[in-house]
Parts: sequence; C-alpha cells; structure tokens
Amino acid sequence: MFKKTVIASAVMMAMLATSAHAETLRWTRSADGLTLDPHSQNEGPTHALNHQIFDTLVYQDMDVEYQPGLATEWYVHEDDPKVWVFKIREGVTFHEGQALTADDVVFSLNRARHEHADMRGLLTSIAEVRAEDDFTVHVETHEPNPLLPNNLTNLFIMSRAWAEEHDVEEPQNFAAGEETHAVRNANGTGPFRVVSREPDVRTVLERNDDYWGIDHYPMEISELIYTPIESAATRVAALLSGEVDLLQETPVQDIERLANAEGLRNEQGAENRTIFLGMDVGSAELRSADTDDNPFADRRVREAIDLAVDQTTIQRAVMRGNSEPAGVIAPPFVNGYSEELDEVVPADLERANELMADAGYGDGFRVTLNCPNDRYVNDEQICQAVVSMLARIGITVDLVAQTRSVHFAELAREEYDFYMLGWGVPTMDSEYIFNYLYHTKDEDRGSWNFTGYSDERVDELTVDMASETDTESRNAMIAEAWEIVADEILYIPIHHQMLTWSMRDDIDFKVQSENTPHFKYLRFKD
Repeated sequence: MFKKTVIASAVMMAMLATSAHAETLRWTRSADGLTLDPHSQNEGPTHALNHQIFDTLVYQDMDVEYQPGLATEWYVHEDDPKVWVFKIREGVTFHEGQALTADDVVFSLNRARHEHADMRGLLTSIAEVRAEDDFTVHVETHEPNPLLPNNLTNLFIMSRAWAEEHDVEEPQNFAAGEETHAVRNANGTGPFRVVSREPDVRTVLERNDDYWGIDHYPMEISELIYTPIESAATRVAALLSGEVDLLQETPVQDIERLANAEGLRNEQGAENRTIFLGMDVGSAELRSADTDDNPFADRRVREAIDLAVDQTTIQRAVMRGNSEPAGVIAPPFVNGYSEELDEVVPADLERANELMADAGYGDGFRVTLNCPNDRYVNDEQICQAVVSMLARIGITVDLVAQTRSVHFAELAREEYDFYMLGWGVPTMDSEYIFNYLYHTKDEDRGSWNFTGYSDERVDELTVDMASETDTESRNAMIAEAWEIVADEILYIPIHHQMLTWSMRDDIDFKVQSENTPHFKYLRFKD
C-alpha cells in the first residue's frame, strides 16, 4: 500500500502529440455547473466544467485510471506513514501568467478545508499541509490514510496571488447564495481558459496554448462552447440540426433515434453513480406531512416504501432498459460493493400494506417529495413513477420538481423530508459513501447526510476505514458497516445509472464512467 509510487513524465510524453486540427466543439447537457469556484461544490456537472479550466494533482482519465496532473509523483514518506509527499510539476503557469509553486497547492488544499467548502469532506483526515520547497508538498494526516490521492481527483488548484487579488481566499458560501469574483471568473492551469461566462446560458472557453500538457494530449479543440439546455427535446433537436456537436446524457427515449440519424453516433457505458431516495428519519415531526409525528422514523414504514417502489418497472417503463436496478447505493465500481448487497427486493404490495398497518399508518399519510428535473437521467419522470407506486400503499406524495441549483441549495439547508439524490464515488471506495451519507452530520463528516441518521458504531467504522492500511481488516470494517446500514433502510435505491453520449460521427470520444468528459483527449476523425 505504501510502496513508493512514481509516475514518470516520460509516460505522458509517450502520448500522441497535438494534432493539426483546430476546431470548435459545441457541447450541451441538461444543466450548467453551479459555480466556477473550484472548492464550493462537490457536484458532477460543476466538476465536469471546472476540469476543463483547472488541474488537480491527480486525476482520472477517460478509462478512470489515476494519472499525474500537477503532481508528477506521490508517495508515502519513508520515515512517516502519516505523510504523503507530492512532487509538483515544474514550469506550469496559470492562465493569467502566475507561476505554479507548492505554495499554491498548500493554499488550495487549505481553502478546500474551509467550512464553506463542500470539498472539505474529502480532506478531514488532513492535519497539516506544508511546502517543503518550491515544488514539494507534504500532506500530513492525523492517521495513515491510504486513500488520500484518490480523494484529490476533483480537488482543483488555484493561484494564491489571484485569490488574494480578488478577495476570494475563502470559498463561496453556496448555501447562503453568496456571489464572489470566483463564481463567474477563473484562473486555472487547465487545457482551456475562460473567454466568457453566462451562467445557465453559455460558457465559451479557448484552448490554452501554454498548457503544460499541450504536447502530451491531442488538444484538437481550439474553442469549446458549452450551452446547457434543460429541455430534452430541445437538446436533441439542437444536435440533429447541427447547432451542437456533442450531447452529454442523451435522453433515453431518443437513444435509438440518434443512433440511426445520419452523421451521428452514440457512445454508451455504465456510470459510476447510483440514484436513490432519501428520508428524514431523525426529526420528531416532518415539515410536509399531515401527521403530528414522523412516519419515516418507523423502520416498518421505510421497509414498506422499499417494497412499494418497483425498480424493475422503472427500468422498463421510465428508463427503457437503460439502467440497472439497484439494491444498494454503492455502484459496482466501488470497493466494498457485492452482488449480495445489490440484490433487489421484489415489489410486494401486500406485505407493504401490512407493514403500514402494523406501524399505525393503515390509512396512509401525505408528504412532499423533492426532486431535481435537470440533473439525472429522467429524474422527474422517475419521481413521478414513485408517486404512483406509493399511492398504492396509502402514501399521498406531493411532487416538487425543480432545477438542480434550487434543489441542492434547499437540500443543503435541510429543508426536505423526502428527496432524490444521485451519488458517484470518485475514490472508488465505500469510505466515500459512509463519510458523506451515513456518518453523523458534523463539521467534518456527514455533510450530505440529510436523513438525521446517527449510529455510533457506523461513525467509528467510517473513521477507522479511512486510516486502516491492512486490506483484509479494512474490508471487514466496510462489510460490517454495510451490514448495519442495509438493515436500517435509510435510503431507497432506484438504479445504477447508464450513460449515453451522442455526437457527430467524425468525433472520436468515449464515455467516461465518472461522466466527466476530459476534452483534451477528444479527437476529430480525418
């Protein structure tokens, strides 16, 4: 685990050099990034946009393999297992000309540990970050942390000087609606620089010809125009008419149509993401229910909901086969996942109604379900199906489907009783799921645990699995934690999401399971 890992720059130099191509690529998906502040939000579309502008120390390529970014090598210090050493790439400049040094890395990691940074949950093991020299950073953790590099794949590096100049030393307080210079402006070291930014309308990026990787990656796109389009029909029409060149997250109802359209093709693959429903199980009374107590606090009600939600029907009728029904909120990519955990419980309305009656809710109750309508594939349609399914066991659901910026801001303020969430796991390890979704919500962990769930043993296991270096012992901790929470039924798994990207047929670009297109890899066919 602690064997020195050296990623030589020669590996990168072996990649194909920049082509003579210099083309504009017009890219669309259903939703914009929430902010350009690189540490404010730990959210997929936000990371996907920021990966074009900023670099990380370590990143996952189009095959989801870990690759050197602004760090050329990383390893555990030979004299101290609690210290990771990162060697910083020399000769790198930010878009506005500032030279990258270890000081910028120290600043960025500490900025991402701020209370307003949604990225801080990935960095709770860190005790101190320090620059040993201009191009060496030591990250000291409270206990040995074998997963630290895995936690840095979406941790973007900013210029300290730029942040100080624009008074953005602290990350944006997204939940409070704060507006700062970093929300609409950016100065990264990445393959593209920002030309203009109109949130939810259009972002124009141009190739960074001073990029440190200009000779290592294809870098065939000279201009990248990102136009989020909420309406599925409008997105598809834009691709068919030639207004856009690449459509990320193709609507399932249009996959076959686009596969057969002249001049277009699809790329498909499994996404490292599971879609599920969360419930407030901890409050004494729900905000939206017509009861004076909390039905979700009763495990029998949660089991009844689980039995009423028919994942197989959702796969067939809503997703048209383009999903994999899930029995656990861990995607198959993740360490700790097992087929046994992922076994889907068949829908059983008779048993579900018995459980409702046993719990004292034989006449049902009313509650609000909050869903995004522009974040996940067919998110609103999935929630509509859930509404119908729960009506069969007496639960009247008022559906509120809103744009993701509103949905996630209100969720962060803990305003929801019942909600949809999708979760990807960039670290490829169950610790990430327990850290964010099951650990008791406090200043360090559980930042996305809006269920109110708290279990002392799960908390203990979550902390311990982050520092245990013995693989067998660590996997036993993970298995025990899954066994505990599976019995609680805190979340209702829906499915593991599948991805389809549709594009011009002269584009050579495959689906990445993190749903993060690294456009520096894209090629145009001759």
